[in-house]
Amino acid sequence: MWKELRDFAMRGNVVDLAIGVIIGAAFGKIVTSLVNDLIMPPLGLILGKVDFTNLFIDLSGKSYGSLAAAKAAGAATINYGVFINNIIDFVIVGLVVFLLVRGINRLHKAPPAPAPTTRSCPYCLTAVPLQATRCPACTSPIEAVQPAQ
Repeated sequence: MWKELRDFAMRGNVVDLAIGVIIGAAFGKIVTSLVNDLIMPPLGLILGKVDFTNLFIDLSGKSYGSLAAAKAAGAATINYGVFINNIIDFVIVGLVVFLLVRGINRLHKAPPAPAPTTRSCPYCLTAVPLQATRCPACTSPIEAVQPAQ
């Protein structure tokens, strides 16, 4: 059983997936820092000195000066500012992944189309093998075509 588990874990796809998850987690932290530390402060300043991490709705009916104070008091809150930050995180990660996949897809060449093995009869339009000299459907004589080498 251990040997099977080791063989499964050491397959190329599993190791590649593990590396991708680790790199993705690190990339997620970078994007979160980018949004929280570089994008949201100027955006909040432009929108009238709004701190998005402090935007919340208090469900307890009391008034708290900040989200941290509401959490410290154990109040139930709807943290829509944090949600906005997370949406921006998701959009940036989605955009980067899209651009990455698009770039990788451009690097792959499409496989060449297979050479045709049939052609149409000029009289009845039936598919005829390239080497045929007579159409099997209408028995019309046709010229044989040598396949490309």
